[in-house]
Amino acid sequence: MDKPNDILIPAETSWLIDPAAQAVCAAISAGSHDVYFVGGCVRNALLGEPDSDVDMSTNAVPETVMESARDAGLRAIPTGIDHGTVTVLSGGQAFEVTTFRRDIATDGRRAVVAFSNQISDDARRRDFTMNALYATPNGTVVDPLGGLGDLLARRVRFIEDPAARIREDYLRILRFFRFSAQLAPHDQGYDPDTLTAIAMNSAGLETLSAERIGQEMSKLLMAVDPAPAIAVMRQIGVLAIVLPGSDDQWLGPLVHLEDVCRIDKDWRTRLAILGGDDAINRFRLSKADARRVSLLRDIGFSGPSLREIGYRHGQEFALQVLLLRQAMAGQPIESHQIETISTASQSLFPVSAKDLMPTYQGPALGLRLAALEQHWIKSDFTLTRDDLLNTP
Repeated sequence: MDKPNDILIPAETSWLIDPAAQAVCAAISAGSHDVYFVGGCVRNALLGEPDSDVDMSTNAVPETVMESARDAGLRAIPTGIDHGTVTVLSGGQAFEVTTFRRDIATDGRRAVVAFSNQISDDARRRDFTMNALYATPNGTVVDPLGGLGDLLARRVRFIEDPAARIREDYLRILRFFRFSAQLAPHDQGYDPDTLTAIAMNSAGLETLSAERIGQEMSKLLMAVDPAPAIAVMRQIGVLAIVLPGSDDQWLGPLVHLEDVCRIDKDWRTRLAILGGDDAINRFRLSKADARRVSLLRDIGFSGPSLREIGYRHGQEFALQVLLLRQAMAGQPIESHQIETISTASQSLFPVSAKDLMPTYQGPALGLRLAALEQHWIKSDFTLTRDDLLNTP
């Protein structure tokens, strides 16, 4: 086994002191097998980033993991046993425990694997050096491939040959840009050889499902500032493959306005400003996200006043529309615009259907209500109920 580093996971890390997680480790270790925390949870703990999913890796084969869990009074579910994964339930939580593996064959989307008892084999089938870090149950870091330096430098680097890693799973192209946007300093730049490998293999993205692309792109767009990564994606042809017809020229200004005005970041607004052909289907958005993106595109760039949008759709949505409009116009956001939205979102139309009956009924009643409501909105919500009822 590889010699552990003298670096420890911070003692206050939630999963390190979680009795439920430690119970799983103890169950597997009881059979004289090794078990490690691995991947994102280790990476984020060392970087001081928010907790990631807690995954475990072991040299015990899946059947042994299940038997050890049952012996310890835990429930084990063979969720992906053919690929070495067992889900162990402990303390009301689910932990995925996966046997060390090595790839036998890949097609760019899925792999045929064989179990291994070597942690280095397991590490080599991962994507980036910063994700090939392990931690023992007591928090000692194990670094089979020397990725710790990359992690501490926040350098996203493929394990060994970038082209080979990409051809194992083309989604790794998008993961590369996502992690770069989330973790790497913007002034760090991109390794030219890595970008060459990505560009030469980017056509493989077309073989991926819309769901996988959409999930990865939404995570990328949720980064504090995805604009530099998206710009590089455009420059090397990746953006045109995943979202044809898109244009990232307004993404940077949008992010800037979000920061200056402290308006909540929303990946759907960022997607809307990118434009592109049929993003909803290309990313297989949920119904709620599809409605949001469609509405942002329909009325975000031109349409009703901010006052009307705030009244009809609420403050949060109207602020996102304000961001879109000002970013594309290259204009700052003024305090009075935010105040207008806030006032509008709290306004209540003072006329009801009952006020117009029986003079108006049926379709005529609806038309009259809509006309008075529009008149009230244009008045900046100043017209009273009596004013409106006396409107010709």
